[in-house]
Amino acid sequence: MRRLPWVGLPTDSTVLGHHRFAVAVEKYVRALVDAAEVTPLVLPSLQPPLPADAWLQGLDGLLLTGAVSNIAPQHYEGGRSWPGNLHDPARDANAFGLLRAALALDLPVLAICRGFQELNVTLGGSLHPQVQAVPGLADHREDPQAPVAAQYGPAHAVTLADGGWLAQWQGSDRAQVNSVHGQGVARLAHSLQVEAWAEDGLVEAARSRSHRFVLGVQWHPEWRVMQAPFYHAIFRAFGQACRQYQQKRVDSR
Repeated sequence: MRRLPWVGLPTDSTVLGHHRFAVAVEKYVRALVDAAEVTPLVLPSLQPPLPADAWLQGLDGLLLTGAVSNIAPQHYEGGRSWPGNLHDPARDANAFGLLRAALALDLPVLAICRGFQELNVTLGGSLHPQVQAVPGLADHREDPQAPVAAQYGPAHAVTLADGGWLAQWQGSDRAQVNSVHGQGVARLAHSLQVEAWAEDGLVEAARSRSHRFVLGVQWHPEWRVMQAPFYHAIFRAFGQACRQYQQKRVDSR
């Protein structure tokens, strides 16, 4: 019996108590198991990062998760940081290395929130360090005082690109999504094409023009994925891409 596809996800590096931990948020792991129907493999973010090529040779997909930290501004011409802006240098180094190697292999990639921003920066795009400070753009952050279910509940509508993947999976050109981020896409990388945008014009999703399956979304489809058909469809499509990649590797032996 063939094994389920293996999908790697990089960890965040954080201090808990007296020790530094490499952690992965369970909701992403659970979404991979339940909705994508793949086997998650946690890839620890260390400094210096472990060689990405050696890890990815055995994987069938890569999931880049959201995080409480933001990408350090020196990676995207974002100027100086500010007090309270959380960074994770180990996650930055690990994610960028994994992405470059994964794209070279044409490995299926699903990039969520911070992961979408990592994808855009890796391919040469730039970010707004603080979306809420940009004239004409809305505040896309969650209310930190609200219950978690409210923070991840539907926050605004997105328009889905005509003929795009998301529009096909949704069955229409509109969807309601959650919004839990302070950074956002400023200049979209040339090799990405828009899949969705918010009413204020902020790019909310994009996919690669030159890879079989490389998709980034700014919202969090892993949240209660089994109760949200649109979110479930995203993970289901990612899982199918991973199974096709696995089959291709088997056939090439």
